[in-house]
Amino acid sequence: MPRRVMFVQVKTGHDTDRGPSWIGWVDFSRTWSTAYFQGRTLRRAGGMRDANFHDAGTGEEFWLSGPERDRTDTRYGPARTGIEADAVEAYRAFLAGAPLPGRENG
Repeated sequence: MPRRVMFVQVKTGHDTDRGPSWIGWVDFSRTWSTAYFQGRTLRRAGGMRDANFHDAGTGEEFWLSGPERDRTDTRYGPARTGIEADAVEAYRAFLAGAPLPGRENG
C-alpha cells in the first residue's frame, strides 16, 4: 500500500480553508482511489466544490494534497495545521529540501 506524508483538511462544516488540518501519513489503495487517515476511509470523488475526497462512513468532505515547502497549504489564508507525531521527522526533512517519502522520483 503506498504511503505518503500529506496535507489533510476537513472541508465539511467550515468556511473556506478554516477546517482542522494536519500533516500526516496517509495510506492509499493500489489504485489511489481510497485513502486511509486517522482511522477513516476516504474515497476519491469528483464534482465536489472544495474537496477531493469524502469519508465513506460519514460523508464528510476532505482536501488531500502534498504539503508545500513554504507552508502555504491552505489556499486563502493562514490556518493552524497540526503535524502528527509520527510524521514530524519526515516533514522536517521535506521542509529542509528532502523529497517526500514515496515521491523521491517525482
